[in-house]
Amino acid sequence: MSTLILFLPPARPGPATEYSYTLTADGHTATRHATAPAALLPEPTRPGGEVVAVVPARALSWQRLQMPAGVPLGAGQQTPRLRSVLEGLLEDRVLDDVAQLHFALQPGAHSGEPVWVAVCDRTWLREHLQTLEAAGRRVARVVPEFAPGPTASGAPELCALGTPDEAYAVLTGQGEHLGVAVVPLTPMALTLALMGTGLAPAGEASPENTPLAVRAEPAVAALAERTLGQRVALQTPGERALQAARGDWDLAQFDLASTGRTRALRKVGSVASALLYAPQWRAARWGAALLVVAHLAGLNAWAWQERQALAAKQIQVRAVLTQSFPKVQVVVDAPVQMERELAQLRQAAGSVSARDLEPLLAAAGAALPDGHRPTGIEYTPGELRLRGVTLTPDEETALFARLQAAGYQARMNDGSLMLRSEVNP
Repeated sequence: MSTLILFLPPARPGPATEYSYTLTADGHTATRHATAPAALLPEPTRPGGEVVAVVPARALSWQRLQMPAGVPLGAGQQTPRLRSVLEGLLEDRVLDDVAQLHFALQPGAHSGEPVWVAVCDRTWLREHLQTLEAAGRRVARVVPEFAPGPTASGAPELCALGTPDEAYAVLTGQGEHLGVAVVPLTPMALTLALMGTGLAPAGEASPENTPLAVRAEPAVAALAERTLGQRVALQTPGERALQAARGDWDLAQFDLASTGRTRALRKVGSVASALLYAPQWRAARWGAALLVVAHLAGLNAWAWQERQALAAKQIQVRAVLTQSFPKVQVVVDAPVQMERELAQLRQAAGSVSARDLEPLLAAAGAALPDGHRPTGIEYTPGELRLRGVTLTPDEETALFARLQAAGYQARMNDGSLMLRSEVNP
């Protein structure tokens, strides 16, 4: 799916606010990365594209709560009651007034179990979403820059961000609950954050400790290497935006949540776009294309065989006509011409066919109810009209059934019975 991924600035929006954005066509490769005001942001290039807003790590607080049993936590169950439960559980854990905070539950949360809850400033998030919507960039999903849970390496990881004057580190996959922590990029802060994790900062690797996997933005890569005493892998903001957008989290919950229908359509669009454009589905797309080509080739071969068989049968029918009636030189419609020739032979031999007057009169006389006699008779080759015949609906039904069984078609028209043979010359 074509996706526009935006980083929400930490400050509240204003006339000069600019958004760092990444544009991708398949969700895995960035086609453009830049910064622009809301009104000048690009639009997703493909139909069904979406806008994804990324909440910076320093704008979120992560809380792990034991949810009470019996409290529904599904997407359609985010009611004021659930909001009140969260406010009560978080009131003593956060410094701000809980009424001014926005909450989002982890995907697949269940009541009676520990769950992660993302917390951020509600007014700040709402104003950014309203600003983007006013600029024609309606946000479909709101995702965290980093989220709790297992990392790609399966071990805790560190990402150095910011500027040389204000650098900080984000630890993911931390502790037994795989949480997220944001600390200053200093040796003391990192030592305290990694204490007891079995990971070694500043190159202090030992049999008991393993080197820390580190990524860093280019602006703070040198500072991170000096602080940690080890090489770091570079990661651009665009790559981090793509990774965040592929996550399962959606912070647009409670009063910011989309409708169930919108979520379903968005999910279908995402799946369809991934199947069409994502690199990991390239082999499947090639296989599907080859399967379609093979089916088309098979259908064409089958149609060609059917056409050849039909042409052979037509040739046989024309051969039977010309062999049986040598005077027929031009074959236009073999069955009709053969019936016409047979009718001429019967006429020459003095025999009658089902289309002649006598068989038509005999069939009508046998089928008409007793006491019904026509007042007039008209005959044209193959068709008989009997005037003055009046029948009840039940008599008409019985008459038509008897005539059809004898091989004739009948209908009533203005008090007249029209009768014709079902065999055409």
